[in-house]
Amino acid sequence: MVPALDWSDVFSFDDYGALLQLVANSVIAGAALGIVGGLIGVFIMQRDMAFAVHGVSELSFAGAAAALLFGGSVVVGSLAGALAAAALIGLLGARARDRNSIVGVLMPFGLGLGILFLSLYEGRSANRFSLLTGQIVSVSSPDLGWLIGISLVVLVGLLVVWNPLRFDSLDAQSAAARGVPTGFVSLVFMLLLGLIVAVAVHIIGALLVMALLVTPAAAAMRVSHGPLAVPLLAAVFGFVSAVGGILLAIAGTLPVSPYITTISFLIYVVCRVIAWRRDRALHGEGAQVAPSLAG
Repeated sequence: MVPALDWSDVFSFDDYGALLQLVANSVIAGAALGIVGGLIGVFIMQRDMAFAVHGVSELSFAGAAAALLFGGSVVVGSLAGALAAAALIGLLGARARDRNSIVGVLMPFGLGLGILFLSLYEGRSANRFSLLTGQIVSVSSPDLGWLIGISLVVLVGLLVVWNPLRFDSLDAQSAAARGVPTGFVSLVFMLLLGLIVAVAVHIIGALLVMALLVTPAAAAMRVSHGPLAVPLLAAVFGFVSAVGGILLAIAGTLPVSPYITTISFLIYVVCRVIAWRRDRALHGEGAQVAPSLAG
């Protein structure tokens, strides 16, 4: 007879305060990633580049795995891989068809290379696993400095190019006609994306980075269309998903990524329901107004 699953097998809040102190670095890094990831996710959605996020994450994973194998800095390795992938996509994938084909080539190459490096690595298995699915205790104090610094660079970079990037994302042809250097703006955006993907790999793992770089923005765009409301909502959703997932993972027995992805998905579902009810109400009001106008 299979024993019934006890709730304590999934969550245990014994010594929660002491455990929270041990993962304070991950909570801080997760908060920064959630906010910045939500903001950049708005442009990812507007530029239809969700697929590219996955391609960059696979090369970031390969770079981190190589650094782990050869004894280098995992953060630097993931940065090198992510920036190389972002630069390739930015320079060679100006058109959506070219971009998707490049990402389709990079994804299996990066994943295969990363798995090769991990299979040759003879250290702790937890280090290997965390690169794919995340690990709440994997952020050391030196790493935290790197991750916060990278997040700040991405945030400042976004603010600097916000207006031309938004113009280019919504209407590239009009932006080019108005003198916006669209090629340069696209390359800068890809490099910023590569930086934040490298941060995400250390928090949530390479396989599920879209949960913080795509889903919060997708949820925000379901309930709002304002140029200020959407990025603010996306940042809030990303923050709640990242920090909430880490806080749950402290008491759980699973890697951090299932908690973060579940919260992010639930927020998206709620936003879809809200949008559906709003649209239904608007259609109902329109159906009532039409007969009165006809009469």
